[in-house]
Amino acid sequence: MRSIGRDPIFIASGRGATITDVDGNDYIDYVCSWGPLILGHAHPEVVRAVVDAASHGTTFGAPTEAEVELAAEVTRRVPTVEMLRMTSSGTEATMSAIRLARAATGRERILKFAGAYHGHVDGLLAQAGSGLATQGIPSSPGVLGSATAATVIIGWNDEAAARQVASDPNLAAILLEPVPANMGVVPPEPGFLRALREAADDNGTLLIFDEVITGFRVAPGGAQQHYGIDPDLTIMGKIIGGGLPAAAYGGRRELMERIAPAGDVYQAGTLSGNPLAVAAALATLRHLDADAYEQLAGTTDALATGLRAAARGAGVSVTVQSLPGLLTVFFSERPVLDYATAAASDTAAYGAWCRALLDRGVYPPASQFEAWFPSLAHSDDDVRRTVEAAAEAFAEVVPR
Repeated sequence: MRSIGRDPIFIASGRGATITDVDGNDYIDYVCSWGPLILGHAHPEVVRAVVDAASHGTTFGAPTEAEVELAAEVTRRVPTVEMLRMTSSGTEATMSAIRLARAATGRERILKFAGAYHGHVDGLLAQAGSGLATQGIPSSPGVLGSATAATVIIGWNDEAAARQVASDPNLAAILLEPVPANMGVVPPEPGFLRALREAADDNGTLLIFDEVITGFRVAPGGAQQHYGIDPDLTIMGKIIGGGLPAAAYGGRRELMERIAPAGDVYQAGTLSGNPLAVAAALATLRHLDADAYEQLAGTTDALATGLRAAARGAGVSVTVQSLPGLLTVFFSERPVLDYATAAASDTAAYGAWCRALLDRGVYPPASQFEAWFPSLAHSDDDVRRTVEAAAEAFAEVVPR
């Protein structure tokens, strides 16, 4: 909230697409806990599943039948994931996938993209300098230079740079969000993901998709299904926990069998595969059928179209970029292709617009560089009311 110039709003409760703050104000929520709540807040079947699971015990530190059921459901939806390992956070899953990639390849370097966020892993809290491709420079106090020295950063959608770096014989993995959503929603240019797959194959490098946000959201099998590109490893989070703390990583059997105790690459977590989170995940995934994705795509398209029209009506230049279940309103006159063009957006105007939306009962992400998360709980009336509020907010905030 500091980025848009106001104090945080403390939330008391949520139901469906609506949250209520401690002062009794209601908002149509497009943050949805930053993505996990694809069914909306306090979905009755998710709540019942969690309560039932809790009544049998909250944690065991041992396998459960439901954990196996969840793994089977994930492997059914995501064919590239033949084996799955649960963690408690996306950060843990990313850290573990990178460790596995380095062990499997015997290499050290990791390629990531400027503006991408993969959790608060020390080696990935790096920013790019100038030039075509740079080694990572720590972007947070407490992160050692040695931790980011093996991280190489290039611009998103820069195929030439990607192919150059991917030829490095010491490159263990190319790590990416197939649809970056932490610089705002910035889809890959046509052919870019295919080029990364080819470059990885040519060099014996692993391709890792961070689908913490896109997994089970843009399609039943995530962005890899949407774009038809198979990664070697997949990182999952948010929806896979159904609103509770859970994440996972998975891939081909020969890779995943390197993970302890089956193999020699260590990873463990006391609360990994927690019964409550597994119950919430299964209850959520059972609702995500073809009809659900058609509805989610329709809601997202209606919202994106309405926001574009509202901006035009107010004479405000914005670029709205979206995929099913994901959307960003960039205060930019041109399409956003990478972090540099995202960063050129008018963040002050975005902040003023967000404040105006909050005043009208709409809760957007309080950052130009975060995604909106339409959900299956958002109704046609919610979209209509949002567009009406957005039109008033655009008229109130005209960028200079």
